[in-house]
Amino acid sequence: MPDGRKEELLELAYAYVREHGLVQLSLRPLAAAIGSSPRVLLFLFDSKDGLVRALLARARGDELKLLSETGPADGLPEAGAQVWSWLSDPAHRPLLTLWVEAYARSLIDSDGPWAGFAAETVADWLQVLSRAQPPSTRDTPEAQAGRTAVLALLRGALLDLLATGDTARTTAAVTTSLRAMNP
Repeated sequence: MPDGRKEELLELAYAYVREHGLVQLSLRPLAAAIGSSPRVLLFLFDSKDGLVRALLARARGDELKLLSETGPADGLPEAGAQVWSWLSDPAHRPLLTLWVEAYARSLIDSDGPWAGFAAETVADWLQVLSRAQPPSTRDTPEAQAGRTAVLALLRGALLDLLATGDTARTTAAVTTSLRAMNP
Protein backbone atom coordinates (compact mmCIF):
# COMPACT_ATOMS: atom_id res chain seq x y z
CA MET A 1 0.00 0.00 0.00
CA PRO A 2 1.28 3.46 -0.75
CA ASP A 3 2.67 5.69 1.99
CA GLY A 4 -0.24 8.05 1.40
CA ARG A 5 -2.67 5.50 2.79
CA LYS A 6 -0.44 4.91 5.80
CA GLU A 7 -0.30 8.66 6.51
CA GLU A 8 -4.06 8.96 6.03
CA LEU A 9 -4.75 6.14 8.48
CA LEU A 10 -2.21 7.56 10.94
CA GLU A 11 -4.04 10.91 10.90
CA LEU A 12 -7.40 9.21 11.42
CA ALA A 13 -5.98 7.05 14.22
CA TYR A 14 -4.43 10.14 15.80
CA ALA A 15 -7.81 11.88 15.85
CA TYR A 16 -9.32 8.73 17.35
CA VAL A 17 -6.79 8.45 20.20
CA ARG A 18 -7.07 12.13 21.08
CA GLU A 19 -10.73 11.44 21.73
CA HIS A 20 -10.58 7.91 23.17
CA GLY A 21 -7.12 7.63 24.68
CA LEU A 22 -4.16 5.48 23.83
CA VAL A 23 -3.43 3.20 26.77
CA GLN A 24 -6.44 0.92 26.25
CA LEU A 25 -6.23 1.08 22.45
CA SER A 26 -7.70 -1.94 20.72
CA LEU A 27 -7.16 -2.43 17.00
CA ARG A 28 -10.62 -3.74 16.13
CA PRO A 29 -12.61 -0.69 17.39
CA LEU A 30 -9.95 1.68 16.06
CA ALA A 31 -9.99 0.08 12.61
CA ALA A 32 -13.80 0.17 12.49
CA ALA A 33 -13.85 3.83 13.49
CA ILE A 34 -11.32 4.89 10.85
CA GLY A 35 -12.61 2.76 7.97
CA SER A 36 -9.88 0.17 7.90
CA SER A 37 -9.21 -3.30 9.26
CA PRO A 38 -6.87 -4.58 11.98
CA ARG A 39 -5.05 -6.55 9.31
CA VAL A 40 -4.33 -3.44 7.22
CA LEU A 41 -3.13 -1.54 10.30
CA LEU A 42 -0.81 -4.40 11.24
CA PHE A 43 0.50 -4.55 7.67
CA LEU A 44 1.18 -0.81 7.51
CA PHE A 45 2.63 -0.39 11.01
CA ASP A 46 4.18 -3.86 11.45
CA SER A 47 2.47 -4.38 14.84
CA LYS A 48 0.24 -2.70 17.37
CA ASP A 49 3.41 -1.46 19.09
CA GLY A 50 4.52 0.03 15.77
CA LEU A 51 1.22 1.88 15.49
CA VAL A 52 1.50 3.14 19.07
CA ARG A 53 5.07 4.34 18.39
CA ALA A 54 3.85 6.16 15.27
CA LEU A 55 1.01 7.78 17.23
CA LEU A 56 3.37 8.88 20.01
CA ALA A 57 5.76 10.36 17.44
CA ARG A 58 2.83 12.15 15.80
CA ALA A 59 1.67 13.60 19.14
CA ARG A 60 5.19 14.65 20.06
CA GLY A 61 5.56 16.34 16.69
CA ASP A 62 2.35 18.30 17.22
CA GLU A 63 3.41 19.33 20.69
CA LEU A 64 6.82 20.53 19.51
CA LYS A 65 5.35 22.38 16.55
CA LEU A 66 2.86 24.21 18.72
CA LEU A 67 5.40 24.95 21.45
CA SER A 68 7.87 26.27 18.88
CA GLU A 69 5.29 28.83 17.82
CA THR A 70 5.68 30.66 21.12
CA GLY A 71 7.43 33.95 20.53
CA PRO A 72 10.89 34.95 21.62
CA ALA A 73 11.04 35.47 25.37
CA ASP A 74 13.16 37.72 27.53
CA GLY A 75 14.13 35.23 30.21
CA LEU A 76 12.68 32.07 31.71
CA PRO A 77 9.74 33.71 33.53
CA GLU A 78 8.44 35.15 30.25
CA ALA A 79 9.08 31.89 28.41
CA GLY A 80 7.26 29.99 31.16
CA ALA A 81 4.31 32.39 30.88
CA GLN A 82 4.15 31.88 27.11
CA VAL A 83 4.29 28.10 27.42
CA TRP A 84 1.65 28.18 30.16
CA SER A 85 -0.60 30.25 27.92
CA TRP A 86 -0.32 27.49 25.31
CA LEU A 87 -0.75 24.69 27.86
CA SER A 88 -3.83 26.23 29.44
CA ASP A 89 -5.58 26.82 26.12
CA PRO A 90 -8.66 24.53 26.10
CA ALA A 91 -8.04 23.74 22.42
CA HIS A 92 -4.92 21.79 23.43
CA ARG A 93 -6.57 19.61 26.11
CA PRO A 94 -6.98 16.47 23.96
CA LEU A 95 -3.31 16.55 22.94
CA LEU A 96 -2.16 17.24 26.50
CA THR A 97 -4.35 14.53 27.98
CA LEU A 98 -2.83 12.13 25.47
CA TRP A 99 0.62 13.43 26.44
CA VAL A 100 -0.03 12.76 30.16
CA GLU A 101 -1.32 9.29 29.35
CA ALA A 102 1.78 8.46 27.31
CA TYR A 103 4.15 10.09 29.81
CA ALA A 104 2.78 8.04 32.70
CA ARG A 105 2.74 4.82 30.71
CA SER A 106 6.36 5.31 29.66
CA LEU A 107 7.37 5.44 33.32
CA ILE A 108 5.85 2.00 33.87
CA ASP A 109 6.44 0.25 30.55
CA SER A 110 10.09 0.78 29.68
CA ASP A 111 10.26 -2.02 27.10
CA GLY A 112 7.25 -1.36 24.89
CA PRO A 113 6.40 1.37 22.42
CA TRP A 114 6.23 3.85 25.28
CA ALA A 115 9.92 3.41 26.13
CA GLY A 116 11.72 6.72 26.45
CA PHE A 117 8.69 8.91 25.78
CA ALA A 118 8.83 10.72 29.15
CA ALA A 119 12.57 11.35 29.00
CA GLU A 120 12.32 12.55 25.39
CA THR A 121 9.56 15.02 26.20
CA VAL A 122 11.49 16.37 29.20
CA ALA A 123 14.41 17.02 26.84
CA ASP A 124 12.04 18.62 24.30
CA TRP A 125 10.51 21.01 26.82
CA LEU A 126 13.88 21.91 28.33
CA GLN A 127 15.10 22.74 24.81
CA VAL A 128 12.10 25.03 24.22
CA LEU A 129 12.80 26.83 27.50
CA SER A 130 16.53 27.12 26.76
CA ARG A 131 15.75 29.51 23.90
CA ALA A 132 14.86 32.12 26.52
CA GLN A 133 18.33 32.00 28.05
CA PRO A 134 21.46 33.72 26.74
CA PRO A 135 23.46 31.27 24.60
CA SER A 136 26.60 31.97 26.63
CA THR A 137 25.02 30.67 29.85
CA ARG A 138 22.66 27.92 28.64
CA ASP A 139 24.97 25.10 29.65
CA THR A 140 25.72 26.28 33.16
CA PRO A 141 24.32 24.29 36.10
CA GLU A 142 22.35 27.36 37.18
CA ALA A 143 20.71 27.75 33.76
CA GLN A 144 19.85 24.05 33.63
CA ALA A 145 18.38 24.24 37.14
CA GLY A 146 16.31 27.28 36.15
CA ARG A 147 14.84 25.47 33.13
CA THR A 148 14.13 22.44 35.27
CA ALA A 149 12.35 24.57 37.88
CA VAL A 150 10.15 26.21 35.26
CA LEU A 151 9.39 22.85 33.65
CA ALA A 152 8.48 21.31 37.03
CA LEU A 153 6.14 24.23 37.75
CA LEU A 154 4.45 23.99 34.35
CA ARG A 155 4.10 20.21 34.44
CA GLY A 156 2.64 20.24 37.95
CA ALA A 157 0.19 23.01 37.11
CA LEU A 158 -0.77 21.21 33.90
CA LEU A 159 -1.63 18.02 35.80
CA ASP A 160 -3.72 20.08 38.23
CA LEU A 161 -5.47 21.90 35.37
CA LEU A 162 -6.27 18.68 33.52
CA ALA A 163 -7.62 17.13 36.72
CA THR A 164 -9.74 20.07 37.85
CA GLY A 165 -10.33 22.30 34.83
CA ASP A 166 -9.63 25.29 37.11
CA THR A 167 -7.81 27.58 34.71
CA ALA A 168 -8.07 30.71 36.87
CA ARG A 169 -6.52 29.11 39.96
CA THR A 170 -3.74 27.28 38.14
CA THR A 171 -2.88 30.33 36.03
CA ALA A 172 -2.69 32.48 39.16
CA ALA A 173 -0.35 29.94 40.75
CA VAL A 174 1.88 29.79 37.67
CA THR A 175 1.97 33.60 37.36
CA THR A 176 2.82 34.05 41.04
CA SER A 177 5.57 31.43 40.92
CA LEU A 178 7.11 32.76 37.70
CA ARG A 179 7.17 36.30 39.11
CA ALA A 180 9.08 35.02 42.15
CA MET A 181 11.80 33.43 40.02
CA ASN A 182 15.07 35.20 39.47
CA PRO A 183 15.53 35.99 35.77
